[in-house]
Amino acid sequence: MRPNKFSLLLGKIRTYLLALIIGVLLTVGVYQVSPSQAEPAPIAESQTPTLLAQRQPIAAAPSNFVTAAVDRVGSAVVRIDTERTITRRVDPFFDDPAFRRFFGEDAFPQMPMERRLRGQGSGFIIDGNGVILTNAHVVDRADKVTVILKDGRTFQGKVQGADEVTDLAVVKIEGRDLPVATLGNSDGVKVGDWAIAVGNPLGLDNTVTLGIVSTLQRSSAQVGIPDKRLDFIQTDAAINPGNSGGPLLNDAGEVIGINTAIRPDAMGIGFAIPVNTAKAISAKLAQGETIQHPYLGIRMATLTPQLAAENNRDPNSAFTIPEVNGVLVVQVLPNTPAATSGLRRGDVVIAINGQSVSSADQLQRMVENSNVGQTLQLKIRRGSQSDTIAVRTGELPTAAR
Repeated sequence: MRPNKFSLLLGKIRTYLLALIIGVLLTVGVYQVSPSQAEPAPIAESQTPTLLAQRQPIAAAPSNFVTAAVDRVGSAVVRIDTERTITRRVDPFFDDPAFRRFFGEDAFPQMPMERRLRGQGSGFIIDGNGVILTNAHVVDRADKVTVILKDGRTFQGKVQGADEVTDLAVVKIEGRDLPVATLGNSDGVKVGDWAIAVGNPLGLDNTVTLGIVSTLQRSSAQVGIPDKRLDFIQTDAAINPGNSGGPLLNDAGEVIGINTAIRPDAMGIGFAIPVNTAKAISAKLAQGETIQHPYLGIRMATLTPQLAAENNRDPNSAFTIPEVNGVLVVQVLPNTPAATSGLRRGDVVIAINGQSVSSADQLQRMVENSNVGQTLQLKIRRGSQSDTIAVRTGELPTAAR
């Protein structure tokens, strides 16, 4: 049955009315929740403290600890300029090697030629009367030392003492009531602590860099300077040429190290001498005393059972090594305490004075912490036999430093 016109019209009217009612309801709903028209809801008592706290003014941020640390020490950090004269005898006219070989080395007179070498480093004042701590290599063989303070004052410095083994030196200037850096305790430093390097890198005075302590007791052999006897503080604070001798600070502005070593092949790695090492010898250096360093006279390497087994399986190995943890004596230098005591190449040191030894760095540290002339009882393995050898330490010769 087909719908008539009246039914269709009635359906359209119903649809229109339904749409109109829905539109009115939506309009009323929006009107009731509109933020511009609605009355604010009463604040529940439990909500009041939170809302009031949000309305309080924001407290000022604490001052920058780096700024505070540098302000505490910065005026005690100095720039050190050095000059050194080197002389070599040359023939200005006939210096060609082939020409000299033909006519003979003594055929023509040689003339002395001087050259001035200039260097730059950093340091910091540890006594108000002008005692300055820096690196030995900064002032090495310097004929002239000029110290420049942060405020621009310039002084002529005198090297009171230097120790190449620890790379530390003391310079004295004539001054009174000078700013002094506060020395901290490097034994309390932990990996992850803040590290602030202050100095004059690349001629850019009063430069500050920030990082953390990356690791502790990084041996000088690992750093690549085996002629030193140091366990460095490693940091990622930028240390560049000219920083040497400047202080490494903690977040309280206390000196925890003396910036010293830079590896040219390393990116973002620097090294500092622990300040407690400097504390132990700075007074002697200031008095011009020579620092004594005990030694045995051996070349050595860390040994593990795995390394020993690999050596023993090699048919071309020079000798069989005990498969133990210890320190292998690679060479015994002639006319040394080790040679006199009877240590031999191939011996493995497993203990000193009853304390187990498991690495070359540990053995070196134990010897360095002893005294010149002290007798050390070395427990060794020689082949399948165990023995104890008494070694009386000697003073490290100057030529070996």
